[in-house]
Amino acid sequence: MQRMICPDSSLIRFGLATLAATVLQTAGIQIDPTYGASDPSAGYLHRAKVFLAAGDYKRAIEACQREVDAHPSAESYVYLTYVYHALDGYLEHLAKTDRWMAVEHLFLNLATGRPEDLVDPPDVLARIAKEIIQNAVQRQSDISAAMATRLDKAVTERLWKQQTAWRAARPDDWWFGVPDGWGW
Repeated sequence: MQRMICPDSSLIRFGLATLAATVLQTAGIQIDPTYGASDPSAGYLHRAKVFLAAGDYKRAIEACQREVDAHPSAESYVYLTYVYHALDGYLEHLAKTDRWMAVEHLFLNLATGRPEDLVDPPDVLARIAKEIIQNAVQRQSDISAAMATRLDKAVTERLWKQQTAWRAARPDDWWFGVPDGWGW
């Protein structure tokens, strides 16, 4: 009987990572070789920032919640609170600009995400969806803001000053990003 040689799983992972990097670079996509190298949870807030830019508030909130779970701090709670505020700001912008179809899309983004939702999506009127989302977001943001303040009031106040300046500088789209000073 001939014995089969089974390569080490770390060698396989390295080979797959190298192949993936080559494919991405060939496609013109730049990658950061240090991304996530020292900490497996590194990147949650970076992902939240990308999801915000895409308008994917569900995943932005989930990424922030993962960061809070992995590294609870005033900063992580403030970031989560900010994402709730960004969702609320975007929702208010849609309502003021009479973009109710986009409100429905936002509701679906928050309420769905499983394959079975394609055949049985939740139906809700856009104006009702706005009220449901805003009430829930306001409650959750109040809770996470209070937690951030309990952990470190000075850090929380500093970060809120930065986000206030960010909002003032970008009144028409601040909800699609985070303040420049937030390097996480």
